[in-house]
Amino acid sequence: MTLASAARPIGWNAVSMKSDERPLMAFRRKCLPPLILLSAFAIAFTPLARARPALDSPRRFGVTGMPEPHSGSLLVDYYESYLKDQDIEVFRRNVSARYNEGTLARLVDSPDVQARRAALLALGLFGSYSMNSTVAKALRDPDPTARRIADLALWSIWFRADSAENNAMLEQVRDCIGRKRLNEAITLATRLIERSPQFAEAYNQRAIAEFYLGRFKESAEDCEKVVERNPFHIGALSGLANCQIQLEKRESALETLRRAAKLQPYNVDIRKWIVTIEANDR
Repeated sequence: MTLASAARPIGWNAVSMKSDERPLMAFRRKCLPPLILLSAFAIAFTPLARARPALDSPRRFGVTGMPEPHSGSLLVDYYESYLKDQDIEVFRRNVSARYNEGTLARLVDSPDVQARRAALLALGLFGSYSMNSTVAKALRDPDPTARRIADLALWSIWFRADSAENNAMLEQVRDCIGRKRLNEAITLATRLIERSPQFAEAYNQRAIAEFYLGRFKESAEDCEKVVERNPFHIGALSGLANCQIQLEKRESALETLRRAAKLQPYNVDIRKWIVTIEANDR
């Protein structure tokens, strides 16, 4: 069996939810447009419902007589209300009115699992790109629900990482890929990259279209440009490994997958891929 024939998609996949993960299902349903399966890449999610990054808002802390935001108790109250009511807009309004990014970032490290989940959910809704590394480290959280929320939040942050105009153009690229208008997607992505050469997700979307067209070398090159600009981009690492496998670059694929495993140590698919490639090398 060749490495290319062993290739299959890796990354975050929709799975059956346990009872304590139902809020995440509702979060996806309410805040995410239909998912687009990106062949041989991680499943890439469309951005969460739009909101201004928290850095654009005044610094907010708390009011007299209410729990202080730094403690996380009020955030957990908002989160538990969301679990009960499933109203993501109310959660967004409440949290954005009383919490800034710095406080939410600190709560990502809270010993309280509900506080961690709530902080990640909030950062996915309105966190800026400066929260990229903070949210990415939650991919190593021992709690599976926190990891899934972090995964969704990262994609949301990546899709709104540039100006409003460029983000809208990125959406057009994604839409073309979803409609299998791949050459049009590449043309649009190239134009976007010319306008914003540091916009990592623009390279990633072009890499996806190139992969669909069997242009594995070009796709790999774009994936490398993504991770140069965003070393936490788990989708681009998955895509790069797939391209390297298609190009029969076994050692390079293993190196990429091991890098991905450091970001996602709980990802069973990545570990299986590493084992499969190592077995083929014997």
